[in-house]
Amino acid sequence: MGRGEAAGETEFNTRKGFGEMSDILGSVSSGFLVLAAAAVGKKGFIDNVAEFMVEGGPFMIVNVFSLSVALAIIIERIVRLLFTYNLNAPPFMEQITKLVLTGNVDRAVKLCSAAPNAALAKVVRAGLTRANRGELEVAKAIEESIMEVTPSIQRRISSLWSLANIATLLGLIGTIIGLISAFKSLGAVSADKRSEVLSKGISEAMNNTAFGLSIAVTCIVAHLILTMRAKNMIEEVELNSLKLENLLARKSAGETSAMDFEQKAG
Repeated sequence: MGRGEAAGETEFNTRKGFGEMSDILGSVSSGFLVLAAAAVGKKGFIDNVAEFMVEGGPFMIVNVFSLSVALAIIIERIVRLLFTYNLNAPPFMEQITKLVLTGNVDRAVKLCSAAPNAALAKVVRAGLTRANRGELEVAKAIEESIMEVTPSIQRRISSLWSLANIATLLGLIGTIIGLISAFKSLGAVSADKRSEVLSKGISEAMNNTAFGLSIAVTCIVAHLILTMRAKNMIEEVELNSLKLENLLARKSAGETSAMDFEQKAG
């Protein structure tokens, strides 16, 4: 493969990824604004967060674990959808069309092989490798490849919705534990310390609620954005695979040529 095609492939994989990643990370981070608001004070943000976690009691460890799982899924899906599986479809398909019309199907296959993990490249490559076996074989290969890449694009995104519900319930459990602990301690202290004990218990309860809701909001926002991104990617793959299928059919029937492409480009 020439240097121009290799450079073009790098551009396919990276052009859209960085801009979209910053947008998604900015939206996902908004879920932590609830936690930040709960920790506002005269101290620094880190000190407030540390105090917030300590006041939340032992059950905050469970909430931290659920947050860690959620963040691991979110980051993994962002990397996959914006970089590993992503491809800048318009220029990629433009080069594939040009190569097919000029009879360089082998070079088109090599161009697809330069991005072996990209969903669109996998589907296009499956169709191109069957280009000389007839329209039916091409259609079957494309359909099979789409069914193969679709689950990998959608993987683990739906679990974020379940994690949002789990985080909310864990926060409520922490709230109840904090209230139970507070009321249980009231009978074991003197009257002048009851307000302090009650205040500590309520603080533990509310901190768990705030933290659990913050995690839930983060999961819901990430689920919404990642679902939309996965849906758009699947639609993009299906649309361009249909275009390839029609292109190969017209090419085999002699209805298109390289001159048609040049006239369209001009």
